[in-house]
Amino acid sequence: MKVQNPFRVALVATLGVGLGLLLIGSIQHLSTILLYIGTALFLSLGLEPVVAFLERRRLPRWAAVLITILAVLAVFAGVILIVVPVIVNQISQLVDSITQLAQNPNALEDFKDWATRTFPQLKVDDVFDYVQDWLVKNLADISGSIGQGVLKVGIAFFSGLAGAFIVLILTIYFTASVPSLKTAVYQLVPASKRPRFIDLSEQITDSVGYYVMGQVSLGVINGILSSIFLSIIHAPFPAVLAVIAFFFSLIPLVGTLTGSVIIVLACLIPGLGSPTTALIAAIYYLVYMQLEAYIISPRIMNRAVSVPGAVVVVAALAGGALLGLLGALIAIPVAASILIIYRQVVIPRQNDR
Repeated sequence: MKVQNPFRVALVATLGVGLGLLLIGSIQHLSTILLYIGTALFLSLGLEPVVAFLERRRLPRWAAVLITILAVLAVFAGVILIVVPVIVNQISQLVDSITQLAQNPNALEDFKDWATRTFPQLKVDDVFDYVQDWLVKNLADISGSIGQGVLKVGIAFFSGLAGAFIVLILTIYFTASVPSLKTAVYQLVPASKRPRFIDLSEQITDSVGYYVMGQVSLGVINGILSSIFLSIIHAPFPAVLAVIAFFFSLIPLVGTLTGSVIIVLACLIPGLGSPTTALIAAIYYLVYMQLEAYIISPRIMNRAVSVPGAVVVVAALAGGALLGLLGALIAIPVAASILIIYRQVVIPRQNDR
């Protein structure tokens, strides 16, 4: 092909490359904001079935949204009130133990005596002299690293709180305006194709909503049963462990297994648990995981779009690699949405050719 004006072609190509780089850079800079928006939209679609249920009970939408948001906030406030006092109590015990140890003038000598009895072949005095010299030489670097670590943890904590507040505000807004948002999107589609587009969109949003509510229901069931069972076997901190079971059950595929392992290991804490308690807890969670996989989950998820097991694994792995925990959570409803389009659009179109 003969190029009539090489300068114009080169200029247009350069502008196209520059525009592409600008777009990629903008997306990278706005990645956190886009993540907040995606999370809020996902949560709002998950709350939509509850809002629709309340609307069917002749409540206005604003009242249904208000009741739903208040219920969610009450649940999380209850979780915080359960977990925070236990954590504060444990930190207080740790600080008291360290304070008592620091106030004991013979603490170092007692530790040396214990080390000598426990490790008779070890030259304890030489080890202590080496550690003391190393601390003296590297004390400034250690103090700086600790200060930077504390600063980073503090910044991350407050950034997380700010992010959670932003997501909460966006979730309330999206939940209240889901119908208007859908209508605005539907108006962008040509009128001849709009009914089909609306039908597919409603199926996709319903699938996402039922999936989110199903996962939350599984978490609630696991949390309640865990609280009852762990209290019966006198496991340490049954309320905290039940909260762990609830949150890990929200993670597809490996969530229940991971939470169960953490709970069983917590039952081995010296002075609080015992191997017998851990063994009983392990047997219980093995039985529960079978019941969840074959009885509870199919009954709860029967209104969501079924996704083949291989697709679930691949989607969860890909979502986790791209967006971390959030990606693993939203990967399965995204895969279900793609399957809806594949089954109802791509295959029929191929069959008509």
